[in-house]
Amino acid sequence: MTDQPNTCTAVLHATFFESSARHPPAAHADLIIPVSTLANDTGNDASVPPQFSLNVTVPRNAVQVFAELFASGNGNEEFWYFDAPNEFVDTVPTFGEGPFREVRMLVDGQVAGVAFPYAVIFTGGIDPTAWRPITSYGALEQPTYTIDLTPFVPILTDGHPHNISLDVVSAESDHAINQNWFVSGNLQVKLDPSNKPTTGKITVLNAPSFAVTNTTGIVADNDVNFTVTATHNIHIEADIVSGSGARTHVVWTQNLQFSNTQNYINNSFVQLLFQTATGSFQSTHNGVSTLVDTFSYPLDINITSLVPDGFSFVTTVNHSYNRVSHPGPFNLGSTISEHQLAGGFFEETSSGNFGNGTSTNTFSYVDTAGNTYARQVSAVDDNITADKQSGSLAPKEAPPFPTFGPKTKLSVAKARLPGSRVIGN
Repeated sequence: MTDQPNTCTAVLHATFFESSARHPPAAHADLIIPVSTLANDTGNDASVPPQFSLNVTVPRNAVQVFAELFASGNGNEEFWYFDAPNEFVDTVPTFGEGPFREVRMLVDGQVAGVAFPYAVIFTGGIDPTAWRPITSYGALEQPTYTIDLTPFVPILTDGHPHNISLDVVSAESDHAINQNWFVSGNLQVKLDPSNKPTTGKITVLNAPSFAVTNTTGIVADNDVNFTVTATHNIHIEADIVSGSGARTHVVWTQNLQFSNTQNYINNSFVQLLFQTATGSFQSTHNGVSTLVDTFSYPLDINITSLVPDGFSFVTTVNHSYNRVSHPGPFNLGSTISEHQLAGGFFEETSSGNFGNGTSTNTFSYVDTAGNTYARQVSAVDDNITADKQSGSLAPKEAPPFPTFGPKTKLSVAKARLPGSRVIGN
């Protein structure tokens, strides 16, 4: 311990083993180029809109480039999946710009790849009691998305700076969104040992700037119902010749689908949401699968007010994260399946905010190195009621089972709801 109050010093001992023929080093990029604000005094994610752009110079002997994207909806975009199409926004208690979001990466203004993001619900989102003590999946570590920029290598390796842009767009006619999303990324670059310039050309370029979308709906009596759908298909091919003379034919495809249906019943006393985002990314280099990403993100939410002023309500959230991913040659492939059914009751009173919540979660993980992990865990009113772990990555000893606390209503923070509504003291 030191003499300073609230300060301690720890010593960590670790042993590292040199790689060998039996234990070769892990695959890694030869160069990583950040796609961020490059700020060194704050977080370096960029806030969009407007579109974020920067110029990067890729080494002339680059032969592969993979881009990892990060995107997080915040502020008035925290509940983007609950936003209403602009033609219906005056009839429901939420923001406009619709519920569809697409994260795009562009090279010199040309779309190179996109992602339909997973809907992350943060710990104060909708009903805080639903996320105690188990947060929703992704709330503490949001997923990233990988696209293959290798088809653009013949352009990127000409020795000149090139513009890399990130943005998030909607299904509205002007593709506008609210404020804001935080976005960033990196380029993982593989170099040819010859140090000679890479050459080649893009042979197929079918990458529409925006998804194909459709919006339908109806306002009848005291109810509002609408559905937004979107699809985006990308197909890019290129022939690449390294300085060493190796020839590679690259095929990069994305096939993505999205649907969001919302029902506002009895003057929005009941709000129902049914959303699915599914799709696949695939890249082959000389016919060999190099990047694979197949995903399904279903999300169903029910928010029902119990009193006219909305200060008391119940919520049910049923969502899943299912993903089979092998994000390029530098990372392990994995299969992740996560399902969470959570809900709760929230009430604002003169003496504070109270409620109760339940959560049931099933998670499984398998990777291409043979590692496995599975967990089933449930909670009621901030207490773990069941917890079972298994697999090669599970702890050898089961964690101690906590004592169940008193069966009283939880005292909780304010509830954040779609449309920037805040309920609670």
